[in-house]
Amino acid sequence: MLVASAVMFGAAVLAVPYLVTRLPVDYFAHPHRADATYPRRYRWLRWLWLIAKNLLGAVFLFFGVLMLLLPGQGILTILFALALLDFPGKFRMQRWVVMRKGVLESINWIRAKADKPPLILEVENRRTSANPSKS
Repeated sequence: MLVASAVMFGAAVLAVPYLVTRLPVDYFAHPHRADATYPRRYRWLRWLWLIAKNLLGAVFLFFGVLMLLLPGQGILTILFALALLDFPGKFRMQRWVVMRKGVLESINWIRAKADKPPLILEVENRRTSANPSKS
């Protein structure tokens, strides 16, 4: 269990900055997001990918819960599992977490170190309307 915990911690230390810098600037800008696009050519490959990803997420979730009781990075492992799993409301939950001040500051700090622009959380409302000034 100690080895698994060390491996997961090391993987998280390497994976988080990599993934955070790969996010598009406006990834969380819209309150709703469409489902991820998968290759449509081989439907069986898409299903195989989804099954494998969710099984891996379930394994990480299982070990994360165990690590809450045993020594290890339980919460970090559970968060990684939730990122892999597909479930209703996932994007809304991720957006809520990222909108927390400390989380957003940390993400934007990592992005700044990689010369990436900060994340945009709200889309500017750019309506072209006439100026209703009275003459």
